[in-house]
Formats: sequence, structure tokens, C-alpha cells
Amino acid sequence: MFRSFFSKKKAALTGAPATRRMKTYSAQSGYVYQYFYEGQREFRSPPGQGTEYVFQISADRKNWENASVLVGDAALRAWQEAHGRELSSTERYAIAKMALFQAFDERPTPAGMRGEIHVRKADIEGIVESLGL
Repeated sequence: MFRSFFSKKKAALTGAPATRRMKTYSAQSGYVYQYFYEGQREFRSPPGQGTEYVFQISADRKNWENASVLVGDAALRAWQEAHGRELSSTERYAIAKMALFQAFDERPTPAGMRGEIHVRKADIEGIVESLGL
């Protein structure tokens, strides 16, 4: 009874495409990942708040797991103040997707993808620069 009272229920995902499209990414780790974009929702946690982008991922097409990319409001705000403009929702999604790719490249095995992917201001800076935004 108390567990359900104190448990935090996550908000429903929004922004998912009407038709799911499986995409593939060949990581520098040697694994080939398949993924679907499931949607986004706001998150609030002790270190901050922002937007959680949820992807369903697999390295073998048999076992699927959710991967969360957390883009904090503070990191976005810092980038936007430094560059004098706001990032559009499409640009924010692109940052989340590129952060997912970086995690695919940097984490040595699919088991390493179980943790959340936190996007810092320095990550945003590098991703935006690489995308030429």
C-alpha cells in the first residue's frame, strides 16, 4: 500500500511519430544497434529538471530495452545564453539523438546502455557544432 503511495509514476510519452521506424546505427564499439524513438516527457530529479527522450534499443533484435537521454534545462539555458538564441524542439531532439549515438560509441557493450544518458552543456556545445546549427 505505501509503496504505491510513494512511488513516482512517470508521465506519458509525447511526440512519438505516428508510424514507428526502426533505424540502425553502427557504433565504434563494433556493435550494430537498432532503435526506435518512443517519445519524450519532462523529468524532475534531485540534480535538476528537463526533457527525457526515450528510445527503445537493441543490439541483437531479440532483446529490447529503453534508453533515456536526459537533456537538462540548465545545460540548455547555459548554451542558449552563451549563443543568444533558443534551440528549437527539432534541434533539441537532434541533440538527444546524437547523445544516444555517442553513448553507443563510448559504452563498450550493450549492457552499458542500461544507465541514463545525461547531456551536459559541453555535450550540447560539441553536438551543436558538429551538426552545424
